[in-house]
Amino acid sequence: MSSDHTVEIATLAGGCFWCLEAIFQDLRGVLSVTSGYAGGHVPHPTYEQVCQGTTGHAEVVQITYHPQVISFSDLLEVFFNIHDPTTLNRQGGDIGSQYRSAVFYSSPEQRRAVESMIADLEKQGIFDLPIVTEIVPLTTFYPAEAYHKDYYSLNPNRSYCRAVIAPKIAKFRRQHVERLRS
Repeated sequence: MSSDHTVEIATLAGGCFWCLEAIFQDLRGVLSVTSGYAGGHVPHPTYEQVCQGTTGHAEVVQITYHPQVISFSDLLEVFFNIHDPTTLNRQGGDIGSQYRSAVFYSSPEQRRAVESMIADLEKQGIFDLPIVTEIVPLTTFYPAEAYHKDYYSLNPNRSYCRAVIAPKIAKFRRQHVERLRS
């Protein structure tokens, strides 16, 4: 397989996976986004178990992308722009360790890229508070139940989608026009 067809995977946690999925699906170079769970101690957790906050898992998205079209650093720029990496175990009204900010890296290069981006953001003073995003190796990813797939696009009129996800998507699209799928 030539390097022109190489794909890579990024696993990110920044609150509700429905929000992250809807945004990352909009990016040129992203092939797929799968909601799921990572970072916990219970094998094959269910959504209900993760929501209780006792499994140690974070809600994550696993993004399969073409690095020739969009880089891991580009994904990180979007990631740090669309959630608050300074709040511990919380994003907006979603509270609990399952909503923590985390990057589950799968290579030393990804780890260095995250560390470098956080150092740059802190040096620039982009956020008023320190960044608390965890940088941890990906051990196991568990895909979420099928009803989470394309949640926002299938349920745009649900109250959570209208109140939380739609405004995030609108802000993202305004700020990242050049990265959107055509």
